[in-house]
Amino acid sequence: MKLTADNLTCERGGRIVFAGIGFSLGEGQLMQLTGPNGAGKSSLLRLIAGLNEAAAGTLVLAGGDSDLTIGQQAHYIAHQEAVKTALTVEENLAFWRDFLGGGSLEAALEAFALSRFASFQAGLLSAGQKRRLALARLALITRRLWLLDEPTVGLDTASLARLVAVMSAHLDRGGMIIAATHVPLGRDPDLRLDLEGRT
Repeated sequence: MKLTADNLTCERGGRIVFAGIGFSLGEGQLMQLTGPNGAGKSSLLRLIAGLNEAAAGTLVLAGGDSDLTIGQQAHYIAHQEAVKTALTVEENLAFWRDFLGGGSLEAALEAFALSRFASFQAGLLSAGQKRRLALARLALITRRLWLLDEPTVGLDTASLARLVAVMSAHLDRGGMIIAATHVPLGRDPDLRLDLEGRT
């Protein structure tokens, strides 16, 4: 599987956010997105996830399921948690498992040290715990391509180590990750794309 972007351009409100973006990401590879606020890191991730349309350029996922969009074959974890605060931690994960299909709730809870919070209402969690709950979807539902927007925000040292372990295991299995972050992710990225001044 390979994700290839060629001459991607993104516009928002009539303003060019970035232009002429190209890259090729293969199995087992990590790409790190960097750049100042407003450079378009989140916009690029949303574009790949199919939530934004490109003003120009092409994006192709070779070796994927031709009946599915790229977004349907990807995990997109935004910088704001998609957590249902009225549900418990376990119910949140069960919702995503039932909606997208997935594996073991227990394994996902364990991967991000959430087992003892399984019965807690998600609205009562700290910001860091909510972030871990959002990230636990990565361990629950199988997708080859992960799109992570500031995945380390709110994580303490132990939680960051758990995220790095989950990411490394995914890459070792041939998965692909695009992460917008300035924080080291436990291994050198195979590709680094700086969006500063790409208009």
